[in-house]
Amino acid sequence: MSDLTLLRIGIAVAMALLLGAIIYFGRSQKGARDLRGPRDAQGGDDRKEPSLGEQLADSWGKAPAAQGELPLPEAPRAEEPGKRPNEDYDKIIALYVAAKPGNLLHGPDIVVAAEKAGLTYGYMGVYHRLVDGRPDAGPIFSVANIIKPGSFDMAAIADLQTPALAFFLTLPAPVAALDAWETMEPAAQRMAGLLDGVVLDQERNALGRQRIQHIREELRGYDRQHAVPPLGKPTRW
Repeated sequence: MSDLTLLRIGIAVAMALLLGAIIYFGRSQKGARDLRGPRDAQGGDDRKEPSLGEQLADSWGKAPAAQGELPLPEAPRAEEPGKRPNEDYDKIIALYVAAKPGNLLHGPDIVVAAEKAGLTYGYMGVYHRLVDGRPDAGPIFSVANIIKPGSFDMAAIADLQTPALAFFLTLPAPVAALDAWETMEPAAQRMAGLLDGVVLDQERNALGRQRIQHIREELRGYDRQHAVPPLGKPTRW
């Protein structure tokens, strides 16, 4: 099997893991796999009210082309920024910036917000936050469209409408895991503010202080167990 084939398979697996929420939020009529945990799957668990992610589910399900499997993107050009030097990873941390119920995020607004948040459009047709002065080091985190195939078609960006964006960092990253998180979380908050959206955690719940602290502690532990290249801390946005 060629290196290009292995790379394409690796990319497809990573994107499928990240954007698996498409199946849940799309509520596919063909019987999509339920990505919720056992408590949510039982449909109740005596909770007082549904989570914010569940409240948004109906709006997310109305987005066009939000059903089906994630297709394999075309092989990107080598010079596109945001390509990881090494496609091996052992952990993914994700956030969502979602439109409020009944609304959608619009392509031109996403482009402006991404630029203000310091993101660069590139590899795989998505946005990336690169290491200052070291674009060849790979992305600190990336931002994809929640709707398949996850990329942003700039030729049709004026017509793009999507219920949410997926922010994700794959570890090991080109900077310390905690530094990567401290770069991604403020960028997600900034874009949510610019787009009049909300930030959700990996379980599609509103991102609160307790959850942020838990993630920080988790990533501190990760950093203690893994060596990180001395590239320095990225600039905060």
